[in-house]
Amino acid sequence: MKTVSSKERNAQDRRQRFYYAVGNNFSKANKEIPKAFENQIICGDSCDVLAGLPDNCIDVVLTSPPYNFGLEYVASADDIQWEAYFEKLFKIFSECIRVLKYGGRAIINVQPLFSDYIPTHHIISNFFIAQKMIWKGEVLWEKNNYNCKYTAWGSWKSPCSPYLKYTWEFLEVFCKGDLKKIGSLENADISADDFKRWTVGKWAIAPERNMKAFDHPAMFPEELVKRVLQLFSYETDIVLDPFNGTGTTTYVANILNRRYLGIDISEKYCNIARNRILEKLVTIHLYFFYHTSFPYHKHYRTF
Repeated sequence: MKTVSSKERNAQDRRQRFYYAVGNNFSKANKEIPKAFENQIICGDSCDVLAGLPDNCIDVVLTSPPYNFGLEYVASADDIQWEAYFEKLFKIFSECIRVLKYGGRAIINVQPLFSDYIPTHHIISNFFIAQKMIWKGEVLWEKNNYNCKYTAWGSWKSPCSPYLKYTWEFLEVFCKGDLKKIGSLENADISADDFKRWTVGKWAIAPERNMKAFDHPAMFPEELVKRVLQLFSYETDIVLDPFNGTGTTTYVANILNRRYLGIDISEKYCNIARNRILEKLVTIHLYFFYHTSFPYHKHYRTF
């Protein structure tokens, strides 16, 4: 009987674990993002903007794709609309994978479209797996019964067609090429207690309550972004949100000493996102002007 070495066994175990990611052809040569894109919020089509970036220059992609972009010009049947939607979405995600560093993470916040019976989280996950990305895991974002404030029960008291209700959304987490992300331990800014709590894949976080102030219908809360960035990235990493909206991702990245690139098609939302960072920066400058001898704090960047 042939003796298998521990090195060979580990290699075999690895192939079995990531069988769907074998032959990914991802380059391991990571690059720096061009300065023109660093700490920027850019108004434009994400496909066009990302085309200007080199391969392997983004550490983390964190986003929540909208359910209406790219459909305004499609006046046909629902099935054609959804085909157009996913075609456009996957073009953007393909660019995100291309610019993501080897070992980088893509975290997608998404929920199924219950009323249309479209398992969006599965469709998106299948896309990333087909692109040879490694599925690292899934976080259930428990919204504290937020989605159950309605009385649609489907077939009331009957097994005919009961309507299932969900109080959570999903965060699907993928890695490019390797589960391990290279970084300096000095730049890890998560506490031991938070690490123990947040590695349990169910996060109870109230939804954003201030959406009217930003005139946006679907913002995720700052606490959600904070946990994702501190658990899956290092300080000074570059964070990309290709559907930046009013800029929660870029705002929190700025606070946590991450560099950022936010892209959105809406000039209105881009201006809101820029102003959020500017207002926080002014507040911090004023605080340190009156309370210390330092004009600014290292954790707050300009855009």
